[in-house]
Amino acid sequence: MKVAVVGATGLVGSEILKVLAERNFPVSEIIPVASERSIGKKIAFKGKDYTVVGYETAIAMKPNVAIFSAGGSSSLEMAPKFAEAGITVVDNSSAWRMDPTKKLVVPEINANTLTPADKIIANPNCSTIQMVVVLNPLHKKYKIKRVVVSTYQSVTGTGKAAVDQLFDERAGKEGSKVYPHKIDLNVLPHIDVFLENGYTKEEMKMILETKKIMMDESIQVTATTVRIPTIGGHSEAVNIEFENDFDLAEVRAILEKEEGIIVQDDPKNFLYPMPITAHGKDEVFVGRIRRDESQKNTLNVWIVADNLRKGAATNAVQIAEYLAANNLI
Repeated sequence: MKVAVVGATGLVGSEILKVLAERNFPVSEIIPVASERSIGKKIAFKGKDYTVVGYETAIAMKPNVAIFSAGGSSSLEMAPKFAEAGITVVDNSSAWRMDPTKKLVVPEINANTLTPADKIIANPNCSTIQMVVVLNPLHKKYKIKRVVVSTYQSVTGTGKAAVDQLFDERAGKEGSKVYPHKIDLNVLPHIDVFLENGYTKEEMKMILETKKIMMDESIQVTATTVRIPTIGGHSEAVNIEFENDFDLAEVRAILEKEEGIIVQDDPKNFLYPMPITAHGKDEVFVGRIRRDESQKNTLNVWIVADNLRKGAATNAVQIAEYLAANNLI
């Protein structure tokens, strides 16, 4: 199976290549794709070097699937060209997520909706993915009315330039800035652009994508997304109001049985999810599971996942795995 990785030289593209290798995806040939300035560079995959090619060359090489992580404008322009050539695109940008004609997929939740006709498949926002993986099994059991989420998001979500800014500031070096303020020893309640309603685009992604992935417009969501000076993963404090009451032991049992979730919930022994321990892992970690004592039928949880893995690369590769396993590509 030929696999194109579009944006192969970027932070997420590099992680996609690593995840494809680690998970032993059935790759017969890897096609690294990037913008003109990167064409001709070498990318290593499973001990072999591959030459980075441009978009048109990649299309002519006829990959079975193309995993895009090259930004929204590139996806809007090029994903349809790949799709027209019969290549299935899994797109990691925000370009297609809210398009009503495109599926927005977290494999544990809604991969079964995919068909051979789905030639452009959207990979959700990183902060949304890890939240809905936890929400979905609880929604099935207790029916969610409302979710209040506050995020604590790694600088890796912005890209390599943001990581460089953090470490330049930590080292006392002058360098280029991608944030409007210092990020080291600081917290920015600002991810993506501000919209007319006072929310940021990141916050609205979480609100709208949750409803689409879980296929339930009745779920009410409000979000505050925050950038913090960490690498390794995003963290979320999530308050979930249900239609029906719940038993805490049953909640833990439901989550422990769920594929892709690891429960770390032993506060007496200081065991709870953290970015430093989620880093490099594919699972979603959940802990601090407790009843909201201010309101009936309401639960508090703390959710952490590596945003470059499950929040981006791993989820995209899992979509491709489902497509391959079900002969959809």
